[in-house]
Amino acid sequence: MTTHTTPGRNEVDTIRRVTWVGFWVNAILMVLKIAIGFYGHSDALVADGVHSLSDFATDLIVLLFVSIAYKSADSGHPYGHGKFETFAALIIGVILLGVAIGIGNSGLKSVIASAHGEMPPRPDLWTLAVAVISILAKELLFRYTIRASRTVGSQSLRANAYHHRSDAVSSIATLAGISAAYFLGDSWRILDPIASMLIAVFIAVSAIQICLPAINELLEKSLSPSRIDKVESIIEGVAGVKAFHRLRTRRNGHSVIIDVHIKVDPDITVSAGHDIASAVEKALHEEFDNDIITNIHVEPFRPSH
Repeated sequence: MTTHTTPGRNEVDTIRRVTWVGFWVNAILMVLKIAIGFYGHSDALVADGVHSLSDFATDLIVLLFVSIAYKSADSGHPYGHGKFETFAALIIGVILLGVAIGIGNSGLKSVIASAHGEMPPRPDLWTLAVAVISILAKELLFRYTIRASRTVGSQSLRANAYHHRSDAVSSIATLAGISAAYFLGDSWRILDPIASMLIAVFIAVSAIQICLPAINELLEKSLSPSRIDKVESIIEGVAGVKAFHRLRTRRNGHSVIIDVHIKVDPDITVSAGHDIASAVEKALHEEFDNDIITNIHVEPFRPSH
């Protein structure tokens, strides 16, 4: 028997609401950091602004994919459309990695130019103020988004939350680089482009952390060993289950898919066997907050001699 529980409209609405908040915050920060960084002579702030530009772009990706990912199962997609959300997370990670490479390359060129005597100009005081605003705004946005992602179990929303956190961390590096270049004299101005390179490292790490789980899911990797142990414990604890085998698990975006063969007393009725399978499904649904697809095959239990 197979069951498929789909998420409610409230979850989609939550993802959209949270993402729109991030969209407008990122739009404002993007304009502020790139404009002030460019006219205020700070490579680090411009790099940070490009990071916010990537945030802005990934918000658009989430908004585009969320409606598809939370559509109910149909004849063409019997397991639902959750992989679209996984694909969205992977796109976010790839964009971040591209941004990191671009920022790192630009910062390296500035450092090489500085080593040849082309010292960058002193950053403007306003660049410090914008960096502080960015740190506060992005940290608040991270906490707001990660809380919502845990509530609805959205992978793309979680990826976006850590994207916000990476932007907050990169803004700390920006603030440090600008402060050194502004307050410590001409010989320290090279720290501004060095800070932009450090930002690139932060972004790259964040990109890898987002890409790896998405790739594993697209390759249908099993749930974690601890989760599998929990699933096995739940199945074993259901009255009437004599044994089980062929347990297979995987994720499908916001959903979990569990396939298992359970063994029951061969002398009970078909109806009784069905009731036992239903009890297994109910127990698993409670563990995974009903966001689960189960395929349970019932077999007669025959002890080996």
